[in-house]
Amino acid sequence: MTRMEETRALREDKEVHYNCAQSVLIPFRDVCGLDRETARKLASNLGSGLRHGGTCGTVAAAMLVLGLAGKGAPEAAEFVRRFREKHAATDCASLLQRANAEGLAKKPHCDALVYEAVETLQEMLEV
Repeated sequence: MTRMEETRALREDKEVHYNCAQSVLIPFRDVCGLDRETARKLASNLGSGLRHGGTCGTVAAAMLVLGLAGKGAPEAAEFVRRFREKHAATDCASLLQRANAEGLAKKPHCDALVYEAVETLQEMLEV
């Protein structure tokens, strides 16, 4: 199963809710030196903008992936630059407000951010 296939399976799971951050971190657990359960727990409170509308969970999880993969400030800044270039914000509250203004439902909007983060990380890490 590819990382994207796993990500899609996590987002579509009807029995377990995987938040945005978990859906980014779990598929990269091998790169991060984590087992699945540890990755799930580690990202459990990063969703919904760190549970308070702050930094988008996809961004927070991407920072974990990059750091655990041995990448530093330049790569982190590059990820944030790419994300902000497409979405004009990195905080969950603003991203959801913008989606709402555009008539986009929350789940498809967040799914798209998760898929984009996974694609960007794959490119950056060449995995």
